[in-house]
Amino acid sequence: MGTDSVEDYRYLAARRRLIETIRSRGIEDLDLLRLFDEVPRHRFLPEGIRHRAYEDAPLPIGYGQTASQPSLQAYVLHVLQPGPDDKILEIGTGSGFLTALLARMGDRVYSVERVRELSTRARKVLDEMGFPNIALLVGDGTIGWRKYAPYDVMTVAAASPSVPSPLVDQLAPGGRLVLPVGSRQEQDLVLVTRDEDGTVHEGTVQERCTFVPLLGKYGWSEEGS
Repeated sequence: MGTDSVEDYRYLAARRRLIETIRSRGIEDLDLLRLFDEVPRHRFLPEGIRHRAYEDAPLPIGYGQTASQPSLQAYVLHVLQPGPDDKILEIGTGSGFLTALLARMGDRVYSVERVRELSTRARKVLDEMGFPNIALLVGDGTIGWRKYAPYDVMTVAAASPSVPSPLVDQLAPGGRLVLPVGSRQEQDLVLVTRDEDGTVHEGTVQERCTFVPLLGKYGWSEEGS
């Protein structure tokens, strides 16, 4: 048994407890729950907090960023329902854990991260785990990644004061986007969809969540405005 396998086994009981917690919060999709069992979250976290990897809580990953709460990530995936033919845009690579889950569910994942060091760290882990269908970019996530648009699924792991218009523009007919919208202190989780005829709809799917701010041209500024 290799070193990674031994480490993964050591976290097995904690990972199963996390899955039961996710189930208790209303996620019953067995295929989705299986992904949280098969993709080892601890591998994506800094060594100093790996012992907390399977807590259902956001965890600090450096540079003022956090790895999102797993049950909230599961809920976002439940809402988005990525399919095997879907092209996915993720804004906020962060630790790379959600990137890996999306890559297991969809056809191709394009992920944008503002912090170069986080993107580099995530790339290393994703490559070690053998994900061939992920492209990473360091840049302003609020403007999306127009080169590969349109996207069937989009997810944003940071809070925006409003839905960034470039992301809506890059949403394919039949596409769906989930992101937190509100103040820097508290947000609602919003689902944006585009009909086949191009009509865009927007509605709240969960109230009162808290994410780090989405910084960029169409989000928050560094100064807080």
